[in-house]
Amino acid sequence: MARLFGTDGIRGIANVDLKPAIAHDLGRAVARRLAGPGQAIVVGQDTRRSGDMFVAAIVSGATSLGVDVHRVGVVPTPALAFLAGSGAFAAGIMVSASHNPAEDNGLKVLDASGLKLDDDIEDELEQLIWRSADLGGVGNAELGRSIDASGLLDRYREHRLQLAGSIRTDLRIVIDCANGSGCVVAGEIMAASGARVEVIHAAPDGLNINLGCGATDPASLAAAVVELGADLGFALDGDADRCVAVDAAGRIVDGDQLIGLLALDRLARGTLDGGGLVVSVLSNGGLQAVIEAAGGGLVRTPVGDKYILEGMLVSGAVLGGEKSGHVIIREHATSGDGIVTALEVLRVLERRGRPIAELAAEIPLLPQQQRAVPARHRDHWEGDPVLQRALAQANARLGGSGRILVRPSGTEPALRVMVEGPDADLVNQLADEIATLAGERLN
Repeated sequence: MARLFGTDGIRGIANVDLKPAIAHDLGRAVARRLAGPGQAIVVGQDTRRSGDMFVAAIVSGATSLGVDVHRVGVVPTPALAFLAGSGAFAAGIMVSASHNPAEDNGLKVLDASGLKLDDDIEDELEQLIWRSADLGGVGNAELGRSIDASGLLDRYREHRLQLAGSIRTDLRIVIDCANGSGCVVAGEIMAASGARVEVIHAAPDGLNINLGCGATDPASLAAAVVELGADLGFALDGDADRCVAVDAAGRIVDGDQLIGLLALDRLARGTLDGGGLVVSVLSNGGLQAVIEAAGGGLVRTPVGDKYILEGMLVSGAVLGGEKSGHVIIREHATSGDGIVTALEVLRVLERRGRPIAELAAEIPLLPQQQRAVPARHRDHWEGDPVLQRALAQANARLGGSGRILVRPSGTEPALRVMVEGPDADLVNQLADEIATLAGERLN
């Protein structure tokens, strides 16, 4: 039986391989394992049409075991994490597939501290889901209640408004909300910094989340920045936990460069605790070289922001993140928050008095190519001798100056291939060759 939980919760095509029954049974599992009769959980969603359906199913499941469900409606994932960790709730569930297309959806479970769950607790929840019918139920008088808690978003809004108010800037910026849940707060919070803000892709219709916009497709943001003569732009993803930027010329500044400019600023001020930065195995080797040259250390973890946070907690680091734009700044949040990332970048720009293009240029990145290969047998790649020989040959062609990373996706039925090295043409060629062969061998 395939594992339900991947790198970032349970995901699938809504109403096809991720059915409402799974959300119902997850609600019961969370009620049994993380809460209990008389306790409460908090549930949020992004702007996908299927969100209401899954929230209703979670409510049905959790209330059947006597747990109240506070529905906050459309909120960024970091806002849901903020509320789940407020002390009022035993757990939180976010209904979102993040940067995925609108037809997908997902279920992310957070504990009473607002943190993503350890793998062993996810395993326990999965076992409870499979035997949901055996969990029983409570009598009518003990049933949980479904509570409209949309006003709770104000707690997150006020916290982030205070953070924004501590920054004073007059830069003109463009915010791409990806037609996702960042729409409800991003423009207001960013404007509280003093920035002159233009908001784009903030008209969600349930079908257009991440469609031709957002952190995974910032081309329209780049065009808007150039057209409006803005100083820079920020693109969130569908649930606003990622952020990438573009400079005044419309050039992309990815997550590695954002992490790098934040880390270099802290190193210069002596506030990167222990000199450490935590990143995933996908982060560019160019970032590592720059941080180490500046006197800092770098720790790599598996892909997934929950593993970044684990690495930060173990090492005592205050800053970490991923190339995709998940950035964790521990004094403000325990998960990626694209709005916080954007605010902290504005703070550094004002402190340094230089445009983002110049600061990003201090972090030259090696050519890197990534491929997602649809693969029915994605977990069999290590046992395929033909693929293994091809990988060995590709590594030999790169010599000691590059690297190849192959891993099964934790969010979709695919094999992910990353190739990095100093020769852009060779990197691109090897990525294509490996991806093509993997597609042939694993399907």
